[in-house]
Amino acid sequence: MEETEIEMIRKSNQNDINRIAEIWLDTNIKVHSFIPQDYWKNYSEKIKKMFLNAEIYVYQDEKNEIQGFIGMNHSYIEGIFVWKEERSKGIGKQLLDFVKSIKPELTLNVYQKNERAIKFYERENFRIEKEELDENTGEEEYLMIWERNDMNEKSERKMYKSRI
Repeated sequence: MEETEIEMIRKSNQNDINRIAEIWLDTNIKVHSFIPQDYWKNYSEKIKKMFLNAEIYVYQDEKNEIQGFIGMNHSYIEGIFVWKEERSKGIGKQLLDFVKSIKPELTLNVYQKNERAIKFYERENFRIEKEELDENTGEEEYLMIWERNDMNEKSERKMYKSRI
């Protein structure tokens, strides 16, 4: 008999904070190599405290280990973060699909130099609304928006229905 893998997305709790912070720091350093590492390292303790009160959904694998998370501020995506060994395996898409199923509209900012992320969000039906400047880093970024429409809603409902 084949073993079935049980993976899930759930709301984070206080016990998850250290792992979430570890993934956050590792991902930011790796993906945003155009920003000095010290920026992320200096910000990590502050962000860890912010995680305690944030709306965060974690992706947990079959061993109950957190491999990724998505941080939300109402309908604003603060970021999608996936552990280095687990990137490009669909975890980020699953996290995004999850919040698409519970939010009618999503917005986010993405650095213009992060071309891979921009392509990902465009594939996921986000559109660039405007260009902005991140005053903390001095980097140009895009404000991107996704809105549920009838076609999106039907396909997402069908997708989640088929998982049940």
